[in-house]
Parts: sequence; C-alpha cells; structure tokens
Amino acid sequence: MPRRLPPLNSLRAFESAARQLSFTKAADELAVTQSAVSHQVAALEEWAGNPLFKRQGRQMVLTEAAAKFLPAVTLAFDQIALASRKLQAVDPSHGWLTVAVMPSFAAKWLVPRLADFHDKNPDMDVWIATFEAQTGALASDVDLAIRYGKGDWSGLTSAKILSEELYPVCAPKLGPQLKEPADLTKATLLHDELREDWSMWFRAAGLTTVDPARGPGFDDSGLLIQAAIEGLGVALGRSVLVKGDLEAGRLIRPFATAIPAESAFYLVYPPDLENTPKIKSFREWLLTSANQFLSEILNDGS
Repeated sequence: MPRRLPPLNSLRAFESAARQLSFTKAADELAVTQSAVSHQVAALEEWAGNPLFKRQGRQMVLTEAAAKFLPAVTLAFDQIALASRKLQAVDPSHGWLTVAVMPSFAAKWLVPRLADFHDKNPDMDVWIATFEAQTGALASDVDLAIRYGKGDWSGLTSAKILSEELYPVCAPKLGPQLKEPADLTKATLLHDELREDWSMWFRAAGLTTVDPARGPGFDDSGLLIQAAIEGLGVALGRSVLVKGDLEAGRLIRPFATAIPAESAFYLVYPPDLENTPKIKSFREWLLTSANQFLSEILNDGS
C-alpha cells in the first residue's frame, strides 16, 4: 500500500521549528520567511488534525503529540542526509566534502595545506565548517570532522592524526624579560579553555611560586595565539598550532621545557562511510600530511 506521508516541506519546517522552539530560527535555517514556516506548520497541523505548538506565556512549546513525533522526524531526516552523502560519495567528483573542524586548527594547520589536497584531488571540493561540536554524533550535513580529545566518540570511527606538546610562547619583544622560568611570576599568563595546562607545565618546570590561574583567557586557541603574537602576554603554545608562527618569527620559545598534551587531534566519521571514495581520499591525504608534519618537527628538534 502507498505510504501516507505529510508534505515534505511541512515536515522540514516543523522539525526545524520544533528542534529550536522558534519560527524565526527555523526561517533562518531554511532560508525562507517566518510566515512561510508558519504556513507550512499550519498545513502539517491540518494534515495531522492536531495542534503541534502552544504558548506558555511568551514561550512557544510543543504539544504532547508533537514532542512524541519530533524524535522520529529528526531521525528520519538524519538518515536521509546520511544516505544522500553516501549517494554523492559514490562519485568523488560530485558535491562537496564537508569537513567540520575547530577554527584554530583550521586556520593554523589545515587551511595552509589545502592547496596540496586540491592539487592531488582537483575534482573534489572541500567545504570547511567551523561549527562542529566536540561531542556526540556529527551534524547531518557533515561528512567528517577533526576533533580534539582522546578518541572515544561513540558511534564514530576515529583515526588519530596528531599528538602535540605544550610549551610557553610569546612575542619576540617579551623575550628579554624571560631569562628563566621563574620570570613568569612577573609575566601575564594567557589561557585557552584548558586552563589547567599551565599548572601541569609549572610542575614540569619545577615552579611552585606562580599562580597558574591568573591572566586573561580566550575560548579559541587561535585567538590565544594571536594575543601572544600581539604581545599581550605568554601563552602555553600547542606545537601543532604554533609551528608556523615560530618559523615566521612572530613567536619565540623562551624556555625549552615542554609537556605532552593529554589529548590529540582525530579524524572522525560515520563507520558506514569508511570506504567511500571521498572519505578515503581525504583520510589518506590527511594522514600523509600529518606524518610529514611530525617528521618536520622531529627534524627541527634534532
């Protein structure tokens, strides 16, 4: 028997509005007007014979029926999106390869190397997205992601790309003020979200008289590095992200002491896409580029 399905556009409008509890945000996500979303939701309510939204004061909430309906609709759209990516991936030259990545890693490591990827894969276009969360499943429109962590993302295949070391970095003009690690007691310390890393470095350097928590912070490591370049203070640099700025002379390492990071960069993707041409091409190129990068670091240290 034929399936009795509601209009697809009405389902899309409902799912977006219900997930975000906002017709305005749904309109922005779907690139339509708010009135169009309202019209589509009304059409779905008429088709279902039930209201889907109600007002509680100034807040829009789902009806009980809609709350039960939403998870199935979201799952269905996610499955369609995954199946569509598989369909596109059969032909490496068709469609975008969407790579979700943190802004700092994109700017400091990945983007400077993308020209090499395009040279080797001229028929494949990469879309870099910097909205990726570091937990949970990939967004429905993401093919693969580069995440920072310990490789334990349930439901995803992960391949370790790069480990890193942490060490202080600063602008060259601050170098004369930093003759030995104890001089950091008089320096401004810069932090990213992993503020405990300074404590680990001070222990490795044998310092117990420095407050590791003082100083301004930034929610992105790229901003942290830029603050150090501008001379705002001393940052605990990540070897993967600061190598280019050190080579260009924008940053210096005032001390040799380094500590290994507890986390690393991983390539993650749905297991079902393991052998698709796009995923394979990008994975092989990325691992080759990472190995070359690590060899350069080893040669620099020898």
